[in-house]
Amino acid sequence: MNNAENIKTDKSSAASGGPDRLSALIVIFAILMFVGTAGTVVTEAIAALSGHGSGSDKMLVSAFLLNIALILFGWKRYRDLAAEVAVRKEAEERAQKLAITDPLTGCLNCRTLKDKTSEMISAARDKNKSVAFLMLDLDKFKYINDLHGHSAGDAILKAVVERVSRSLPTHHILARLGGDEFACAMIFDPDRPEMVARVAEDLIDNISEPVVDNGLHMEVTVSIGVALYDEGFSSVDTLIRRADIAMYSAKKQGRNRFCWFDIAMENELQTRSMIESSMRQGIQAGEFAPCYEQQVDLATGNLTGFEVQPRWNSPTQGPVSPEIFIPIAEENGIIGDISLNVMRQAFEDAKLWDPALTLSFNISPIQFQDRWLAQKIVKLLVETGFPPNRLEIEIAESTLLDDIVLAQSILGSLTNQGIRIALGSFGVGYSSLAHLHTLPFGRIKINRSHVTSILENPGSAQIVNAIAKMGKSLGIPITADGIEDEAIEDKLRKIGCVTGQGWHYGHPLSNDQTHKVLAERSLLVDKAENDAQDAGANGVKTERKAG
Repeated sequence: MNNAENIKTDKSSAASGGPDRLSALIVIFAILMFVGTAGTVVTEAIAALSGHGSGSDKMLVSAFLLNIALILFGWKRYRDLAAEVAVRKEAEERAQKLAITDPLTGCLNCRTLKDKTSEMISAARDKNKSVAFLMLDLDKFKYINDLHGHSAGDAILKAVVERVSRSLPTHHILARLGGDEFACAMIFDPDRPEMVARVAEDLIDNISEPVVDNGLHMEVTVSIGVALYDEGFSSVDTLIRRADIAMYSAKKQGRNRFCWFDIAMENELQTRSMIESSMRQGIQAGEFAPCYEQQVDLATGNLTGFEVQPRWNSPTQGPVSPEIFIPIAEENGIIGDISLNVMRQAFEDAKLWDPALTLSFNISPIQFQDRWLAQKIVKLLVETGFPPNRLEIEIAESTLLDDIVLAQSILGSLTNQGIRIALGSFGVGYSSLAHLHTLPFGRIKINRSHVTSILENPGSAQIVNAIAKMGKSLGIPITADGIEDEAIEDKLRKIGCVTGQGWHYGHPLSNDQTHKVLAERSLLVDKAENDAQDAGANGVKTERKAG
């Protein structure tokens, strides 16, 4: 409470205290008068009321009755004041409770967590004990909340708090940090860290039990990060941050598990943060460029097109592998900017190639959460003048699991513009075969794990053979990804795959390297002719705008 509030409170207390003190003085005076005169006045009052008293007796009676009235008034005022004090005390207790607890679950809130944890650490030190801090995050809680409504979500949160409290030792701290994230701390014997692991396992088991609410059976799991107090910590914030880092590591490892904090996690996080910052700068500086992996007709050996892959040559870190920067870009929501940037460059590069050559782009599932994805791609085609029929958009099977309705809308918009759609990484078990009928796929690409092991693994050979036969019956051409030698190529050709790609045909090429390969195969168009085509296309667009 600040000084202004204190002054205001003091003034209100003084304002109410004046009449209260006056009432108290009146009551005390009335009681003293009653005690001092009651013996004489009562007898005379009875005589006056019976008609035998004098005039002065009647005046005494009036004073006597007034005295009684004052006493009754004072008693009533006392009762009112006592009730008011009780109400104020209850309101103050309620306000204090709301200031330190979460109103839904009743556990502590994040504002109180640090203070309580500091107090627990001090108490643990006095007993030569240590403190374990656990960060809990419910897995896919938002999905359940959206599916069944907020009342069902509230029921889950209350059940989780009850189960967490039941799983923790008697003396513990439990706080809700917001949404579906909780934190708890407990004292343990540093010589027995297995006790902490046992508590974490109990939390996972208990929370995973179904929650029943209004006939709904809902199941949630939890990811837990565990950090142990160390004398080298500079603050409670460090303990909380490390538990948070470990919790995200548990999520990355598959969720529904707990993970101990390790200093390597913190180093990895700092590296990821540095890479993310460099990527954002790199997008603006044009550091991302396309490279091209050849796609070959297995029957003739002719080049049919290229799969476009992003490459990043950072001025500070050198070439960064896509296996490193793509997951970070997806996690931080910048994969769309990188993809569209690379796509624009590839369209400009491919305008100088033979018109029969196609470009294939693998679109991230994160990009398919963008409702304007189709419009953005079409806009690039218009601005660069690249023909839509030379473009193929590849999506992974897993993309269809997130939002099939949105995927149908985006894919439909793309095919309406003449863009072909390929279902990539097929054969890993995600997709329903019904999607091949309901969605406009013009190609199926077999997952590279089955292709690379086709000669050694009979199961992989059967899967590839089944996919090839299915594609033939549906009239959908099959592309095999991961051809690493001639023997695999020959096997796939016999099975019936139409096109293939892989290191057998060379590593992905830069634009200059691709230009050289195409020049050797006479697959480049005359630059003057291409410029004339661009000028004609721009003239048509200008006429349309004028019209």
